[in-house]
Amino acid sequence: MATTTNGRSARTRKLLTRRGAELHFTELGFGGAPLGNLYRPMTEKEARLMLETVWASGCRYFDTAPLYGLGLSETRLNGFLRPKPRESFLISTKVGRLLELCKPQERSRQDGVGAFFETPSRREQYDYSYDGVKRSLEFSLERLGLDEIDIVYAHDVDAFTHGSREAANARIKEFMNGGYRALDEMRAAGAIKAIGAGINEWQVAETLTRAGDFDVFLLAGRYTLLEQEALATFLPLCAEKRIGVVVGGPFNSGILATGVKADAHYNYGPAPEEVKERVRRIQLVCKSFKVKLPEAALRFPLGHPMVVSVIAGAQRASEAKRNAVMMSAKIPSALWRALKTEKLMREDAPAPR
Repeated sequence: MATTTNGRSARTRKLLTRRGAELHFTELGFGGAPLGNLYRPMTEKEARLMLETVWASGCRYFDTAPLYGLGLSETRLNGFLRPKPRESFLISTKVGRLLELCKPQERSRQDGVGAFFETPSRREQYDYSYDGVKRSLEFSLERLGLDEIDIVYAHDVDAFTHGSREAANARIKEFMNGGYRALDEMRAAGAIKAIGAGINEWQVAETLTRAGDFDVFLLAGRYTLLEQEALATFLPLCAEKRIGVVVGGPFNSGILATGVKADAHYNYGPAPEEVKERVRRIQLVCKSFKVKLPEAALRFPLGHPMVVSVIAGAQRASEAKRNAVMMSAKIPSALWRALKTEKLMREDAPAPR
């Protein structure tokens, strides 16, 4: 079991995969997008300090993707994780994009708002086919310097990424007819332990759940203190099939971390007024119990028995340390009851212990 710098054990959750492998997730996971220079360039020294801080906090689950910095995130994880005992950490990456060499001016996601800065000269090409997924995983293994990856997610087979439900359905079909078969074969051979999808929409995750045999989903922003529609059908289906859920974006792009302010962000854009009003009400309830809003937001998803880890964003080492401190905050059970009384939390939402 992982321990923190003060000697306390980091809490973990176990998931038994379809092939009988046991995966041990720390309740607080680390998302590798900032290592890819998301929103701002990060020096090598800053990246190493970030990872050292995360490790010292007890976190042992690391998630990354080829998209993050067009390979830069995976490369930076290589130097830090490779000397560690392989059994001491859990790592996931994603498939669905191939990175092609290109001229600097042709690289994907040029510098700008919400983009990755100072990336290698690579152009992303969506490819969810059988061969494309196998190639993507081979490249990731090289960038990570590993012989195996614990969890592989199909990345972004959703309307949010591809622009329409029709386009997303075409990508889902491409994946299930091709890339899914490749992952299923590699899982059967023991080359990977678990397969799933990393997506922004619980409806797509439910579609995939009914179409294939998955172990775990990484769901970004769709099961939070602010949004619980996934409780209607998706999370009960996960419970029925014993599928784990990693919750990304527990702060809904920032508003549950910062509270309501003029430039508060929700779902990757400016927060609408109705969202701000709901957050104001949640914040008032939290304040009445002397609980900080982000503490409640970070802990909330872990109330559900199928949620195995929560990945909170951190742009700096200090933010990673802050997240670890918030995760250990004591939150009275009366807070969750009060939120339900005020109709700010669904009645069927399991309360964290």
